Amino acid sequence: MNDEVTVQDGGVRYDAHDHVAVVTIDRPEARNALSTDVLRGLVQSLDRAEQDDDVRAVVLTGGPAIFASGADVRELRATTPAEYLQSERMAAWLRFARFSKPSVAAVSGYVLGGGCELAMTCDLIVASDTAVLGQPEIRLGIIPGAGGTQRWARVCGRFRAAELVLAGRTVDAWTAHGMGMVSQVVPAERVVEAGTALAQQLASFSPVATRLGKGALRSSEELPLTGGLDHERSVLATLLSTEDHLEGIDAFLGKRPPTFTGR
Repeated sequence: MNDEVTVQDGGVRYDAHDHVAVVTIDRPEARNALSTDVLRGLVQSLDRAEQDDDVRAVVLTGGPAIFASGADVRELRATTPAEYLQSERMAAWLRFARFSKPSVAAVSGYVLGGGCELAMTCDLIVASDTAVLGQPEIRLGIIPGAGGTQRWARVCGRFRAAELVLAGRTVDAWTAHGMGMVSQVVPAERVVEAGTALAQQLASFSPVATRLGKGALRSSEELPLTGGLDHERSVLATLLSTEDHLEGIDAFLGKRPPTFTGR
């Protein structure tokens, strides 16, 4: 079990305990806008969680009031096309997509623009009943640039995604739940608790199985069905060689809780 650690950097807090790291965006004066400093803090937090063997799952949140209102538009206005393509911001989004451990977004209030795209880099989303999700970039004469056009279309289909991306529509948590994006809807005061409970459930399973299972799910977005099935079988074959696989079966047969070690 890992001891609790709290670190703050760039408007981001990091707390780790009971095999779960809770990463909190803490920039309320700017509605948790995703400045370069915030993105850097998120990258540092995910790097820390990835390198800590005691951390088996991550919760990404902004607390019960607001998740993230989007990109820091003042920074964006001053950015040229060439600067954007080579920026630290772009590198941060690539890092989020490569994070290998299971992750849960616990979102509340504004979940807009880059904030919505950030939530969609996670594996599961728990939303409060106050959450408002969407991609309003079209109102600024731009489009989402961190996955909004692609991930919304994969979640709910191109035509529903067009309502958000092209019409700038926002949706509440229950609508997002019906669209297949949100896993649970809870009261705002419980959103971090619910997200952490879900992450602790993920952390109770074999770390190697959850990492490889996450990778297999992500591959379904990029591989054709035949290739995806081949990849799934190869992952299962790998897991059949692990100690955790033997422990899971022995615990089931012995009617006791398993003790997974990640080996």
